[in-house]
Order: sequence, then C-alpha cells, then structure tokens
Amino acid sequence: MNYPEACAWLDHHQFFTIKLGLETTATLLRQLGNPQNQFTTIHIAGTNGKGSVGATLLALLNSGGYRAGFYSSPHLSSVRERFRIGTDLISEDAFTALMSRLDTFLHGRPHPTYFELTTILALLWFAQQQVEVAILETGMGGRLDATNVVMPAISIITDISRDHERYLGNTIAAIAGEKAGIIKPGVPVVFSGREMDALPVITKRCHEQNSPLALWGRDFDALAENRGLRYTALDGRSHHYALRLEGDHQIVNTSLALAALEVLRGQFPLSFDQIRCGLAQVRWPGRLELLRLSVGDKQLQVLLDGAHNQAGVAQLYRSLSSGYPRRRLILIWGNMADKTMGTAFEDLLSLVDLLILTRAESERSADPQALLPLLPRSVRARVHCVEPVGTALDTARQFVDDQDLICVAGSLYLVGAIRQLLVEEAG
Repeated sequence: MNYPEACAWLDHHQFFTIKLGLETTATLLRQLGNPQNQFTTIHIAGTNGKGSVGATLLALLNSGGYRAGFYSSPHLSSVRERFRIGTDLISEDAFTALMSRLDTFLHGRPHPTYFELTTILALLWFAQQQVEVAILETGMGGRLDATNVVMPAISIITDISRDHERYLGNTIAAIAGEKAGIIKPGVPVVFSGREMDALPVITKRCHEQNSPLALWGRDFDALAENRGLRYTALDGRSHHYALRLEGDHQIVNTSLALAALEVLRGQFPLSFDQIRCGLAQVRWPGRLELLRLSVGDKQLQVLLDGAHNQAGVAQLYRSLSSGYPRRRLILIWGNMADKTMGTAFEDLLSLVDLLILTRAESERSADPQALLPLLPRSVRARVHCVEPVGTALDTARQFVDDQDLICVAGSLYLVGAIRQLLVEEAG
C-alpha cells in the first residue's frame, strides 16, 4: 500500500457516515493494547472554538519543550492535517504504515467508520511517537464521540450553540448534555459558560462527577487589550499577551487554553516567556485567515473562514463589520445540505456586494440552485450559482480589484478546496 492507496482505503470507510457510539473504537483499541493509556490526554468538546483552543494548547506546550500531539477534524486540504506533533504533520510514510497495519488488523473485526479509524490511527501514532501529552478534539457532541474512550487529565468545553441538531438535540440544554458526556469522575473541567442554557447542564454534570469546574468570567477572565488580551488567571494574577489569531472570539478561546494549562501546571509548567512565545506561534489555517496573493495581474485579498453554523456565521459578521477594510465584499459560499443558514446568514448578506454560491463536493453539499430560492428576494439579483469550486473562484476574480475583499465561508471543505487552489497558483 502506498500513500495514495492508503488515502483511498481510508476514504472507502464511509467518509460522510456518522455513527455515534464508543463500542467499536473501545473494542478495537483494547485489542491493539490501549495505546491511549500511554500518554496524558487533554480532551476538548464544544460547538465552536475547539480547533483554536487545541492549536493554542499545542503551540504553548511546544514552546515549553513538551512533546505534544494534536488530533483535530476536519482537515482543509490533506488528511495528514488531522495528526500533528509540535509543528509537524504525520509523514506520508508513517500514515501509510499505520493504515496498512489497520487494514491487516481489521480482517474479521468490527467495521469502523472514517472518524473511528482516524481516531484509532491518531492514538496509535501518538503512542508510537512517545508523546508526553495528546490534545484530542471531539468530532461531534462528546458523550458518544469516538474520542471519548480516553480518561483525560482535563476536559475543556468551549462555547455551545446549535449545530448537528439531528444527532445532538434541538435545544441548547440537550446539546450541552451531549458535550457534558466528556466529563469524567474527578477530572477537572474548564468551561466557557457563555450560553446561559448550557451552564446549568455542565455545572450539574460536574457536581455529579465530583469534577472541579473552572468557569470563564468567574474563576478566570480575559479582556481585549492592545491587539492581544489581558488574562486574569485562576490564581488572580493578570498578564498581557499578544495574540496571533484574529477575531474577538479568540480572547475566550485563548483564555480557555491558558486556564487548562494553569490547572495542569504540576505536570506541564510554563514560564511567562514560554507562554508569550507560544501564543506568537499559534497557527490555525482557514479561520479568519487573510491571504494576500499575487495571481496573474491581480493582487487578491482573500479571507478564509470555516464559519458553518449560526454562531460561526454571526462571529464572521461581527469580524467583517468591525475590520477588514475594503471597497466591496464578494462572498463565495457553500454549506452542507444539513445546515440551515438562519438569520445570522441574512445579517452577513447585508455586507455583501456579490454572492457566489458553489459546493465543495457532491455527497453532502447543498445544491447552489436549491439555495437560491431560500435567499431574500432583495439579494437574488446579485447572486451567481457556479460550479465547480475552481470556476467559482475564477468568477470572483473577474469582479474584484486590489481594494476588494473575497471572503470564502460556509464549510471547511469549501475553504480547504479554495485555499489549496490559491496556494498552488501562488506557487
């Protein structure tokens, strides 16, 4: 099996199948020797911000000299992005070797989904590479997520809002109950707590599990200050840190990471300088990522953001309302068919001069022509439905000049596809 064959073998395992439950993952890991027990784990759940918190933790631990792994999803351009240690992605050779091992191992055993397989691969690779700590991001929910087979040193729950309602419930309280499923007996919890309907659910679960709760805004806090944040720690001390990630929501996400490492300072102590240097190294592509590129005879400004649910789109609207100077805004949008655009999308459209609807792939993406009737009548005259993604990008470029801004959002798959095209063209 070579690397393309390994990718194809993985893709064959129900890429877009959602199967909630721990039995298959737990059984297979047990037969593989429970590699997840060979290192310390930080477990992250939530609706928005999981990746940013994980990327921040990784940079901070790396700055402190610790061998840290990070398992995230989804990826933008390459499946290897889901598996990283420090600043390095898993190599093609290591990925292929582990996939070959799993191909042989699975004969006659329970048939895992794509996400279950990538979770198992991550845990095997981290154990093989002897990481000291692994940061695991849930794929969906928490209680029945494949990553919930671990016993973490700390659980982090980011902002909770509506998403995946078909699987997690149609109320904030129900969704919070699924996220609360990562809380284990006696294991400390750090929670953003900004959604009031979620707070009593998480608090109750912590009480039932005898898990100490550190709550943003009560036990630790952060405010925007001088292109960064002023963080008030669990011990009451206050420090200013510069931030690399864009968006006011990163104030909360960064403080969650800082609070978690404060709880774990007995295992992973960090100095002020290590924290400062770590925050300067955080990278999380495709989330309010501004690219300035020379393509042909044009200078392009392209803002890539993975906003794909109402909370994410509302944050994108706020960011575009307060920043990113431009003459006109061209939005390339493509969402999954199971997502509703909601009122947050209508707010976003109020900033848009031209809307280009497209889709990144055929299986789950919404048909652009089907989205058109759902838009306000006042918007439809400035909408183009264009496929495939490359043609949508070309269409946007026909309308822009150096003072305009192209924004790509609606799906991380769409963001990843367009980012790959731009990077390849820019050389």
